[in-house]
Amino acid sequence: MTLATAVDYSWSVQPQVLVPIALMGGAYAWRMRDLRRIAPSTSRHDYARAASFAAGLLVLFAALASPIDTVGERRLFTVHMVQHLLLADIAPILLLLGLSRAFLRPAVRRLRPVEVSLGPLAHPLAALILYVAAMWIWHLPAMYELALRHPAAHALEHMTFFTTGTAFWWFILEPVPPRHRLKGAASMAYVGAAKLLMGALGVALAFAPNAIYDTYEHAPRAWGLSAVADQNVGGVTMMLEQSIVLVIFLAILFGRMLESSERDQQRRERFDPKLGGG
Repeated sequence: MTLATAVDYSWSVQPQVLVPIALMGGAYAWRMRDLRRIAPSTSRHDYARAASFAAGLLVLFAALASPIDTVGERRLFTVHMVQHLLLADIAPILLLLGLSRAFLRPAVRRLRPVEVSLGPLAHPLAALILYVAAMWIWHLPAMYELALRHPAAHALEHMTFFTTGTAFWWFILEPVPPRHRLKGAASMAYVGAAKLLMGALGVALAFAPNAIYDTYEHAPRAWGLSAVADQNVGGVTMMLEQSIVLVIFLAILFGRMLESSERDQQRRERFDPKLGGG
């Protein structure tokens, strides 16, 4: 039986983490300065976007440099699951909310041909499949252990979660409208399918009767959790996060759909007086 020992809550501040985050923050600040020169007046929406982007960078930093990284990698599956959810959902959502069409205008002209050249890969269905597949594949025992034992594989795992999460949420948050847009019920089905499929992984982990990851089965115990209990709590954590995100975004998307329907009705009434009761 593996004995409990003190948990190492040290930070893992490394250049390969700090430099990309600093570059992202610097590029954002530079572009915001350019926009201020073009339009000196700043609205509350601009401040909200900037705050959201800054929060996204902080989430990335916390996920990759704080004790979340060290404890999750060495001791607790639950903490590692939190890290994965931060990288795949929370950070991409916050960062994308910090962007706008005006902000991305210089990049759009360069990236639009890339989007066209990607063909089917630039479709929301591809983003959905890659997003769900990434989470499932990296949580297969062989792939999970590969990532824990090899730093390059671990970095690839984190990059996969972040890039597929960003691609997935792009079609919902639309900082710049993509060529293939989701409208009405399609956007609700898109989010619903992803969260249910991801939640299914949480269910499998929450009710697994045995520990399936060797690293945590043989790691010193922490927080009074056995390896199986730790795995089950990690699964429940994933289920809860997926459920909360699902409910929030379904409510937002349903509200959008009602607003769009109301605008369409008002437009029809303007062009057809009979519909307006005249």
